Amino acid sequence: QAKSKAAFGSVGRRIPYRILHVINQDGESLGNMHRADALRLMDQHGLKLVLLRENVEPPVYRLMTGQQIHEEQLKRAEKKKASPKPGMYTKELSFSSAIAKNDLETKTKQIAQWIEKKHHVKVTIRQAK
Repeated sequence: QAKSKAAFGSVGRRIPYRILHVINQDGESLGNMHRADALRLMDQHGLKLVLLRENVEPPVYRLMTGQQIHEEQLKRAEKKKASPKPGMYTKELSFSSAIAKNDLETKTKQIAQWIEKKHHVKVTIRQAK
């Protein structure tokens, strides 16, 4: 049972990089440091190391509280929701308020096809002169 608790406590401790750039919980840079020093700092303050940017040299980690991690996850989820999904298209259709009946029917059928294909449809109606 002691081993399982130790394994749970080491989650987030497996950092593949030797040298890290560490930022504290207030957003201030602590500079580059060895992985062991960063883990010691994490344990002293009761915080967690979170990877911010991996494809820079050295990778950037931030010390965060559980609350800060939760807030960051919520922000990222909101951004992901707001960004358009791949394969999602927005179709736009514009016509005059003096459109003929046959043209209106044709455009209505086109809109129905786009909606069936799960496209977003934006319709603009211009006022006739």
